[in-house]
Amino acid sequence: MAGGFPPIGAYAFLSDCHTAALVAPGGAVEWMCAPRFDGPSVFARILDRRLGGAWEFDVAGARVEGRGYVDETLVLRTRWVGRDCEVVVHDFFATSPPGTGGSGVVPVRLLVRWARCERGRAVVRSRVLARPDYATREARWTPRDGVLAEESGLLLTGMNGQLDGQIDGQIDGPAARPLAETTLGEGESWAVALDYAGQGHAPVSDPERLLADTVRSWRSWSSRSAYDGVGARQVRHSAVVLRGLLFDESGGLLAAPTTSLPEWLGGQRNWDYRYVWHRDAALMVLALLRLGHREEAGRYLTFLLGQCAIHEGDLPPVFGVGGGPVAGETVLGHLEGYAGSRPVRIGNGAAGQHQLDGYGHVLDAAMAYHGVTGELSGGPALWRLVERARERWREPDAGIWEVRDGERHWTYSKLYAWVCFDRAVRLAEATGEHGLPLAEWRAEREAVRAELLERGYNADVGAFTQSYGSDQADGSLLRLPLLGFLDGDDPRVLGTLDHIQARLGEGGALVHRYDPETTRDGVDGPEGAFLMCSFEMVSALVLAGRTAEARDRFETLCARAEPLGLFAEEMTGDGHMAGNYPQAFTHLALIEAALNLDASGTVDALHDWAEHGG
Repeated sequence: MAGGFPPIGAYAFLSDCHTAALVAPGGAVEWMCAPRFDGPSVFARILDRRLGGAWEFDVAGARVEGRGYVDETLVLRTRWVGRDCEVVVHDFFATSPPGTGGSGVVPVRLLVRWARCERGRAVVRSRVLARPDYATREARWTPRDGVLAEESGLLLTGMNGQLDGQIDGQIDGPAARPLAETTLGEGESWAVALDYAGQGHAPVSDPERLLADTVRSWRSWSSRSAYDGVGARQVRHSAVVLRGLLFDESGGLLAAPTTSLPEWLGGQRNWDYRYVWHRDAALMVLALLRLGHREEAGRYLTFLLGQCAIHEGDLPPVFGVGGGPVAGETVLGHLEGYAGSRPVRIGNGAAGQHQLDGYGHVLDAAMAYHGVTGELSGGPALWRLVERARERWREPDAGIWEVRDGERHWTYSKLYAWVCFDRAVRLAEATGEHGLPLAEWRAEREAVRAELLERGYNADVGAFTQSYGSDQADGSLLRLPLLGFLDGDDPRVLGTLDHIQARLGEGGALVHRYDPETTRDGVDGPEGAFLMCSFEMVSALVLAGRTAEARDRFETLCARAEPLGLFAEEMTGDGHMAGNYPQAFTHLALIEAALNLDASGTVDALHDWAEHGG
């Protein structure tokens, strides 16, 4: 533990696609927001051991002997073992079974904690130490019709309405803390549930049915994928994690369900990632389609294009999970931060930046979707994006890494400008749409390509470098062959891979995104290795013909996520997760790497599959 905080990678992730929770190894829910992913926190002990608040749930005189997910679900199963007892606890957000909603993963908006005694007699304890509104106040509970109601709308209910009869102490005071416990004999069970949307759920009379429905809903979704190739277990689990990050109301993908988990302990690189970024667009659409989830791919793209239409070509890099703008950054100075890592922030200043790569991500996603389904919606919005990219691609921008120390001509940004024009031309040709300035788009495509080869490639270094005129390595350039800009075995690509490994590699399989000391990103301090880049190195090595090395890296990285199979944004050299968690683009890059290893071809497996109609 770091300063009393469990390791980030030791937390379990729960979701019903409307909000999420993180459960610590000892059984406490230490992060949860309501009424949705980006709402104020109810429990935030992960950011402050004293003030943050948590929902503790344990077995007296017992310890955790094993925990993991029920296969192909986000249901956490924990086994508690004591000298005289053995108890299994299932923690889950209840979801409705298939047939009651379009996707089979429909939120009931109820967090359930169900304990069943399998041996002996056990005392099970629940302590709800809620601290609503980012831990700015104590919870205020009032008994009401067999449940406890909190002013924010939370409703706490027990099995068969028993909870309010088992409360220890006053429940109507300003610092009320619902404390409950029960003694279970072998075969007996007990459940406590939190209705986080204030929908007035009846007491939990049949937690076993809720569990069965939830397991069935997740498995019905996961069963659409028949993938059984390289890394099948990790791919299918990553897909479930990504489904848990897709907001049910809009189809938008959260980057992560947390804020301010540090990229380096004690550092300032602590950001709010509970929003939707364009950078995840193409990989998410491709991964969903490849794994058989066409409905979710279509919803996500529709949401994305709808936001593009609203902004009429001016593309903010990030927006809210339900659409709309993201607020600027606010520092929550009363919270100590994870392991003393300050500041704790909500909101994200990147929303006001110009990031050129976003245009290419959206066009790449649309091209992939059309290649597999033959469908295209939002054409006018797409074409406006292309025209806006024509106007702006020669300008400097903040880049994918969202630096705060001045815009520059990032090689990665120009690469995605090329992607924007390339996909626009090919998409227009495939759809046969008339009246588009194809000649101009082709000319822009060639102009970007020529400039990239002249200014993005540094002949003295023998590699593509971070920005024009720089000699710095940048992990984002591992995507050069994955996007079809150059072949994977092109000497310039091979030189770039070697340059990145020499400058940014660590510990065999890890790759940093850049060197913070030389990049001048406007934030002080070091950071961990970037897991997305680490998995993208696997994909790039496959395309370079170095498959054995790629496989070794893949297996090494996947082993570091055990036993829960979750990845943060970054990882330290000693194997500890860092940054917000779980991180969507890390799991996307894992899926892409596995599919490339499975195909072992010379082009990116996802793009190649989409281009051949799925």
